[in-house]
Amino acid sequence: MSAIELLNEQLQQKWKFAQETPIQAQMIPAMLNGEDVVAESPTGTGKTLAYLLPLLERVNGSEKHTQALIVAPSQELCMQITEVIRSWIAGTDMTVVPLIGGANTQRQIEKLKKKPTIAVGTPGRLNELVKAKKLKLHELHYIVLDEGDQLLGRDSREIVKHFIEGANHDRQVVIVSATITDEIKKVAQRLLKEPKHFKVYLEDMPQQATVEHSFVKMQERDKTEMLRRLSNQEGMRGLAFVNNLDQLLMKETKLHYRQAPIVTLHADMKKEERKAALQAFRKGEASILIATDVAARGLDIEGVTHVIHVDVPQSIEQYTHRSGRTGRAGNSGEVITLLVGPSERAYKQITRTLEEKPTEKVWKDGGLEKGKGFYAQGPVKKGRSSDNSKKKVYNKNDDRPRSNRYKDDRKSSDSRGYKGNRDSSESRGYKGDSSRKGNSPSSFKNSKDGAKRSYKKR
Repeated sequence: MSAIELLNEQLQQKWKFAQETPIQAQMIPAMLNGEDVVAESPTGTGKTLAYLLPLLERVNGSEKHTQALIVAPSQELCMQITEVIRSWIAGTDMTVVPLIGGANTQRQIEKLKKKPTIAVGTPGRLNELVKAKKLKLHELHYIVLDEGDQLLGRDSREIVKHFIEGANHDRQVVIVSATITDEIKKVAQRLLKEPKHFKVYLEDMPQQATVEHSFVKMQERDKTEMLRRLSNQEGMRGLAFVNNLDQLLMKETKLHYRQAPIVTLHADMKKEERKAALQAFRKGEASILIATDVAARGLDIEGVTHVIHVDVPQSIEQYTHRSGRTGRAGNSGEVITLLVGPSERAYKQITRTLEEKPTEKVWKDGGLEKGKGFYAQGPVKKGRSSDNSKKKVYNKNDDRPRSNRYKDDRKSSDSRGYKGNRDSSESRGYKGDSSRKGNSPSSFKNSKDGAKRSYKKR
């Protein structure tokens, strides 16, 4: 018997998929049995319906109090979950209310007075309503933590813990995420009652997507131009992630000035602004949505062809959640990282677990093409950024302490052609006016690589 056959007839009639996914096949029976659950499954594998369908089976719309609470880390994810619930409860006596920051609090309180069956909210706004005694925890029988690893992280853990401990003593708690760390498992073990643990791998999916991972080597200053180029590529529907809000705002200004078809999404935007940005992207009015991690968690936008890591993610979990926005529902996709030299080590560490190593790509003839391979070395640059192999050989053959090498080399300056005062322009090979053409003793431009050099007076 399939897991869907365990649901009531009305839910079965609304089921339009060919078959349930592995995580749905495991979670639905366990939740219908009343067991607490900790589920780890890749993005795009049907986790929302895995907890939602058994939840709708168990709640009773005729009871006039809020029975279930779904907590999510972002406003966008809350609204997305709310819309899915509305489509499944249409024609029933069940109701749902979103409780998110950025919306009018008084209106939400008025909606709570009508005793909705299910509430969906962000931790901060839910906490406000609980403290105001407008949301009664003791009435809750079901609590779901969507993106539970983030909700049980150090920032939100105490708030979420309060929700769980304040709920009905006969409560059922469910935690789902694409990544569950060992720390989160320990926290869950303390908060939940003998939870069932489920873990699904991408290869377990009946319809596997093909996702290519690649990187483009560049200078930090060239990232904005690369985003402009990519935004004008035919068929591009990309989510671009930036680590720093200031960098995002700077790129937004420059790209809008260049009339690039992009929109942005971040936590400092008002609710209506965020809604408008998502709507523009979904309608195809913008080809790239540039965001901070507010968009990385749980957002399901159809047809995302590319995920662009403008900055290298700060952890494997962050890379996984961001990258999971493409390659959903069996569709292919590509994950591109704009890679600056100092970030290479972190990038290699993060991507070491991928089955297929990322490939290098280069911009050529108006598009990205395969480059020299995985972490292939580019041409050696002259000047200060050159290959250090000679320096390494010199250092290897020189057994003097590094501090002594420096002192000894200064003493032998005359042997290298320096005469008289080291601060004089002649000792550096300048003739006449040392400030001519900008070549002052303190700074000058290397004619080959344009790199600025500075010298401190001794």
